[in-house]
Amino acid sequence: MKGLYEVNSVEETWALAREFAKELKPGDVVCLEGDLGAGKTTFVQGLAAAMGAKGRVTSPTFCIVQEHPAGASGAGMVTQPAASAEFPTPPLHHSTTIPLLVHMDLYRLSGEDDVLAIGWEDYLARGAVIAVEWPERAGSLIPPQARRISFRNTGENSRQVAIDSGASDLVQYATYG
Repeated sequence: MKGLYEVNSVEETWALAREFAKELKPGDVVCLEGDLGAGKTTFVQGLAAAMGAKGRVTSPTFCIVQEHPAGASGAGMVTQPAASAEFPTPPLHHSTTIPLLVHMDLYRLSGEDDVLAIGWEDYLARGAVIAVEWPERAGSLIPPQARRISFRNTGENSRQVAIDSGASDLVQYATYG
């Protein structure tokens, strides 16, 4: 799912995250880039809901790491974050189980040693999907196959979301909503 997408609400951001979640597998790293308020945490909320995680998903700005275990009714189950007539697809299941979504904000860290100290390798070894803000702080720990998602405010409620898989060109433009 590579492309450039326009979202105009929280629900549309969740729907985009749900579609993106279908491609995730254990150990994937998702780099999130964008200004404050651009939609990174909202996107992670959609990922968490798609994985069946329970509880509130907030920005890890001050705590650095937040863990969101996948749903107890079948880890890795993908469900739609918000019921909508526009997105009536049934729940999907990953062929391999993703046990955990880890949301990291590396802004307050100073480099790879700090990132390793908060459990980076342990999370990957456990099969977690890591959604990371300020990925440049992780340096060479970010694998070349990491998914990269860039968020840009384009209006009061609209955002442009660019998704790629490490390739430099985006091949698709779509509007969600």
